[in-house]
Amino acid sequence: MKKIILISASLILSAFAGFGQTLKPVAIDSAVTVSLPEAYTKTDTLGQQIYSSNSPLGYVVVLRTPNAKNTAPLQHESDLDKVLKENIKNIQAGTDYASAQYVRDTTIGKLKAKTFTLQTDNGGGDIQLRNIVLLYTNAATYIFEYAYPNARKEMVSGEYKSFVNSIKLAPTLDRHDQYVSNSKGVSATWLIVIAGIILLIIGSIYWYRQRQKNLELE
Repeated sequence: MKKIILISASLILSAFAGFGQTLKPVAIDSAVTVSLPEAYTKTDTLGQQIYSSNSPLGYVVVLRTPNAKNTAPLQHESDLDKVLKENIKNIQAGTDYASAQYVRDTTIGKLKAKTFTLQTDNGGGDIQLRNIVLLYTNAATYIFEYAYPNARKEMVSGEYKSFVNSIKLAPTLDRHDQYVSNSKGVSATWLIVIAGIILLIIGSIYWYRQRQKNLELE
Protein backbone atom coordinates (compact mmCIF):
# COMPACT_ATOMS: atom_id res chain seq x y z
CA MET A 1 0.00 0.00 0.00
CA LYS A 2 2.86 2.39 0.80
CA LYS A 3 4.31 1.95 -2.68
CA ILE A 4 0.96 2.73 -4.29
CA ILE A 5 0.65 5.93 -2.25
CA LEU A 6 4.16 7.02 -3.19
CA ILE A 7 3.61 6.32 -6.88
CA SER A 8 0.28 8.13 -6.87
CA ALA A 9 1.82 11.09 -5.09
CA SER A 10 4.66 11.29 -7.58
CA LEU A 11 2.22 11.26 -10.48
CA ILE A 12 0.21 14.07 -8.93
CA LEU A 13 3.33 16.12 -8.23
CA SER A 14 4.63 15.61 -11.75
CA ALA A 15 1.27 16.69 -13.15
CA PHE A 16 1.09 19.82 -11.04
CA ALA A 17 4.70 20.66 -11.87
CA GLY A 18 3.47 21.87 -15.23
CA PHE A 19 0.87 24.25 -13.79
CA GLY A 20 1.92 27.85 -13.74
CA GLN A 21 4.53 27.29 -16.42
CA THR A 22 4.19 29.48 -19.47
CA LEU A 23 4.97 27.98 -22.84
CA LYS A 24 7.72 29.47 -24.90
CA PRO A 25 8.91 28.73 -28.45
CA VAL A 26 12.04 26.61 -28.52
CA ALA A 27 14.14 26.38 -31.67
CA ILE A 28 14.97 22.71 -32.15
CA ASP A 29 17.16 23.81 -35.05
CA SER A 30 17.01 26.39 -37.84
CA ALA A 31 14.10 24.50 -39.45
CA VAL A 32 11.79 23.52 -36.58
CA THR A 33 10.35 25.39 -33.58
CA VAL A 34 7.90 24.12 -30.96
CA SER A 35 6.48 25.60 -27.75
CA LEU A 36 7.48 23.90 -24.49
CA PRO A 37 7.06 24.69 -20.79
CA GLU A 38 9.89 26.89 -19.55
CA ALA A 39 11.15 24.18 -17.21
CA TYR A 40 12.23 21.76 -19.93
CA THR A 41 15.43 19.77 -20.03
CA LYS A 42 17.66 19.18 -23.04
CA THR A 43 20.06 16.29 -23.50
CA ASP A 44 22.32 15.34 -26.37
CA THR A 45 23.17 11.67 -26.87
CA LEU A 46 25.44 10.83 -29.79
CA GLY A 47 24.02 13.74 -31.77
CA GLN A 48 20.38 12.98 -30.93
CA GLN A 49 18.80 15.94 -29.16
CA ILE A 50 16.02 15.27 -26.64
CA TYR A 51 13.78 17.96 -25.15
CA SER A 52 11.45 16.89 -22.33
CA SER A 53 9.15 18.49 -19.80
CA ASN A 54 6.12 17.92 -17.63
CA SER A 55 2.89 19.51 -18.79
CA PRO A 56 -0.22 20.00 -16.63
CA LEU A 57 -1.79 16.74 -17.79
CA GLY A 58 0.99 14.75 -19.39
CA TYR A 59 4.61 14.69 -20.44
CA VAL A 60 6.07 16.10 -23.65
CA VAL A 61 9.16 14.91 -25.50
CA VAL A 62 10.73 16.18 -28.71
CA LEU A 63 13.50 14.20 -30.39
CA ARG A 64 15.70 15.34 -33.25
CA THR A 65 17.80 12.61 -34.83
CA PRO A 66 20.12 13.66 -37.66
CA ASN A 67 20.09 11.37 -40.65
CA ALA A 68 23.33 9.58 -41.44
CA LYS A 69 25.63 11.60 -43.70
CA ASN A 70 25.55 8.90 -46.36
CA THR A 71 21.73 8.81 -46.46
CA ALA A 72 20.64 9.24 -50.08
CA PRO A 73 17.84 11.74 -50.75
CA LEU A 74 14.43 10.14 -51.15
CA GLN A 75 13.22 10.18 -54.75
CA HIS A 76 9.42 9.95 -54.52
CA GLU A 77 6.56 10.47 -52.08
CA SER A 78 6.15 6.69 -51.99
CA ASP A 79 9.73 6.46 -50.64
CA LEU A 80 8.80 8.93 -47.90
CA ASP A 81 5.78 6.81 -46.97
CA LYS A 82 8.01 3.74 -46.67
CA VAL A 83 10.46 5.56 -44.39
CA LEU A 84 7.69 6.91 -42.16
CA LYS A 85 6.06 3.47 -41.86
CA GLU A 86 9.42 1.90 -41.03
CA ASN A 87 9.99 4.50 -38.30
CA ILE A 88 6.58 3.72 -36.81
CA LYS A 89 7.48 0.00 -36.74
CA ASN A 90 10.78 0.80 -35.00
CA ILE A 91 9.07 2.99 -32.41
CA GLN A 92 6.56 0.24 -31.68
CA ALA A 93 9.25 -2.44 -31.53
CA GLY A 94 11.29 -0.31 -29.12
CA THR A 95 8.60 -0.52 -26.42
CA ASP A 96 7.33 -3.73 -24.83
CA TYR A 97 3.63 -4.57 -25.19
CA ALA A 98 3.05 -1.60 -27.50
CA SER A 99 0.69 -1.18 -30.43
CA ALA A 100 0.51 1.70 -32.91
CA GLN A 101 -3.09 2.85 -33.34
CA TYR A 102 -4.94 5.39 -35.49
CA VAL A 103 -2.00 5.77 -37.92
CA ARG A 104 -2.80 8.50 -40.44
CA ASP A 105 -1.24 11.17 -42.65
CA THR A 106 -1.03 14.79 -41.61
CA THR A 107 0.75 17.94 -42.77
CA ILE A 108 2.95 20.42 -40.97
CA GLY A 109 3.45 23.53 -43.04
CA LYS A 110 4.24 22.26 -46.53
CA LEU A 111 5.58 18.91 -45.34
CA LYS A 112 3.93 15.53 -45.00
CA ALA A 113 4.04 13.74 -41.65
CA LYS A 114 2.50 10.79 -39.83
CA THR A 115 0.55 10.88 -36.58
CA PHE A 116 -0.52 7.96 -34.41
CA THR A 117 -1.12 6.84 -30.84
CA LEU A 118 1.22 4.32 -29.22
CA GLN A 119 -0.58 2.33 -26.53
CA THR A 120 1.38 0.32 -23.96
CA ASP A 121 -0.04 -2.14 -21.47
CA ASN A 122 2.05 -3.92 -18.86
CA GLY A 123 -0.63 -6.58 -18.50
CA GLY A 124 -1.76 -5.29 -15.14
CA GLY A 125 -4.19 -2.71 -16.44
CA ASP A 126 -1.65 0.13 -16.43
CA ILE A 127 -2.33 1.55 -19.89
CA GLN A 128 -0.20 4.46 -21.04
CA LEU A 129 -0.75 6.43 -24.25
CA ARG A 130 1.64 8.45 -26.36
CA ASN A 131 0.31 10.69 -29.12
CA ILE A 132 3.12 10.94 -31.64
CA VAL A 133 3.81 13.10 -34.69
CA LEU A 134 6.62 11.86 -36.93
CA LEU A 135 8.31 14.24 -39.37
CA TYR A 136 11.09 13.35 -41.81
CA THR A 137 13.37 15.72 -43.72
CA ASN A 138 16.56 15.14 -45.67
CA ALA A 139 18.54 16.53 -42.73
CA ALA A 140 16.86 14.92 -39.72
CA THR A 141 13.93 12.97 -38.32
CA TYR A 142 11.74 14.65 -35.68
CA ILE A 143 9.46 12.95 -33.17
CA PHE A 144 6.96 14.96 -31.13
CA GLU A 145 5.44 12.98 -28.24
CA TYR A 146 2.70 13.75 -25.77
CA ALA A 147 2.42 11.00 -23.14
CA TYR A 148 -0.35 10.52 -20.59
CA PRO A 149 -2.09 7.77 -18.60
CA ASN A 150 -5.25 6.28 -20.03
CA ALA A 151 -7.24 7.74 -17.10
CA ARG A 152 -6.68 11.23 -18.55
CA LYS A 153 -7.63 10.27 -22.09
CA GLU A 154 -10.75 12.46 -22.09
CA MET A 155 -8.94 15.44 -20.55
CA VAL A 156 -5.87 16.00 -22.69
CA SER A 157 -7.33 17.01 -26.06
CA GLY A 158 -6.92 20.76 -25.62
CA GLU A 159 -3.42 20.58 -24.21
CA TYR A 160 -2.27 18.13 -26.87
CA LYS A 161 -3.65 20.28 -29.69
CA SER A 162 -1.87 23.34 -28.28
CA PHE A 163 1.39 21.41 -28.26
CA VAL A 164 1.01 20.04 -31.80
CA ASN A 165 -0.27 23.30 -33.27
CA SER A 166 2.79 25.09 -31.89
CA ILE A 167 5.08 23.15 -34.24
CA LYS A 168 6.37 25.67 -36.78
CA LEU A 169 8.64 25.11 -39.76
CA ALA A 170 10.92 27.51 -41.58
CA PRO A 171 9.00 29.00 -44.55
CA THR A 172 11.77 27.86 -46.89
CA LEU A 173 11.02 24.20 -46.21
CA ASP A 174 9.00 22.43 -48.90
CA ARG A 175 8.44 18.92 -50.19
CA HIS A 176 11.86 18.92 -51.87
CA ASP A 177 13.31 18.81 -48.35
CA GLN A 178 11.65 15.39 -48.04
CA TYR A 179 11.93 13.90 -51.54
CA VAL A 180 13.34 14.99 -54.88
CA SER A 181 10.66 14.28 -57.49
CA ASN A 182 7.07 15.50 -57.50
CA SER A 183 6.17 12.23 -59.20
CA LYS A 184 4.51 9.83 -56.80
CA GLY A 185 6.21 6.83 -58.38
CA VAL A 186 4.39 3.58 -59.11
CA SER A 187 1.83 2.83 -56.42
CA ALA A 188 0.96 -0.66 -55.19
CA THR A 189 -2.44 -0.35 -56.88
CA TRP A 190 -0.88 0.32 -60.26
CA LEU A 191 1.57 -2.56 -59.77
CA ILE A 192 -1.40 -4.88 -59.25
CA VAL A 193 -3.14 -3.45 -62.35
CA ILE A 194 0.00 -3.84 -64.47
CA ALA A 195 0.52 -7.41 -63.22
CA GLY A 196 -3.10 -8.19 -64.07
CA ILE A 197 -2.72 -6.81 -67.60
CA ILE A 198 0.45 -8.86 -68.14
CA LEU A 199 -1.29 -12.03 -66.95
CA LEU A 200 -4.24 -11.27 -69.21
CA ILE A 201 -1.94 -10.84 -72.22
CA ILE A 202 -0.09 -14.08 -71.42
CA GLY A 203 -3.39 -15.89 -71.00
CA SER A 204 -4.69 -14.52 -74.30
CA ILE A 205 -1.55 -15.60 -76.15
CA TYR A 206 -1.77 -19.09 -74.63
CA TRP A 207 -5.46 -19.37 -75.55
CA TYR A 208 -4.75 -18.21 -79.12
CA ARG A 209 -1.95 -20.75 -79.62
CA GLN A 210 -4.07 -23.55 -78.22
CA ARG A 211 -6.91 -22.57 -80.53
CA GLN A 212 -4.54 -22.60 -83.51
CA LYS A 213 -3.33 -26.06 -82.61
CA ASN A 214 -6.89 -27.32 -82.31
CA LEU A 215 -7.76 -25.86 -85.73
CA GLU A 216 -4.72 -27.55 -87.31
CA LEU A 217 -5.74 -30.89 -85.83
CA GLU A 218 -9.19 -30.53 -87.31
